[in-house]
Amino acid sequence: MADEALFLLLHNEMVSGVYKSAEQGEVENGRCITKLENMGFRVGQGLIERFTKDTARFKDELDIMKFICKDFWTTVFKKQIDNLRTNHQGIYVLQDNKFRLLTQMSAGKQYLEHASKYLAFTCGLIRGGLSNLGIKSIVTAEVSSMPACKFKAH
Repeated sequence: MADEALFLLLHNEMVSGVYKSAEQGEVENGRCITKLENMGFRVGQGLIERFTKDTARFKDELDIMKFICKDFWTTVFKKQIDNLRTNHQGIYVLQDNKFRLLTQMSAGKQYLEHASKYLAFTCGLIRGGLSNLGIKSIVTAEVSSMPACKFKAH
């Protein structure tokens, strides 16, 4: 439980630190989001390397996505993804109905506009993990009601 609290605090400080050190122009054109996503990308690459060193090769993209939703997500966020959907043409939607990085600020809709700041690192995490498993992707996140969110991997 203590490691979860430390992760949440570290994540909040990363987001806060990137935005505090940024100049006004960087905030406006999304460079802060890009920095956070790049941080997540590197962490995702490293974590996948560690988690898959003793596992068998994956058969296809769907097996990789199942691994991300079950094993990877459980290790990082202490729960599995609630829903995985695909159109079988390369688009996957991962839905987490109670995303841990948003639960602290999910009291009302007033923080909905700030959610993208707190999802950028996780988008990078997913993209980095997929990249290390041989899947080039674009990962986006959307939030309609907090703390639920959807990550789309194209």
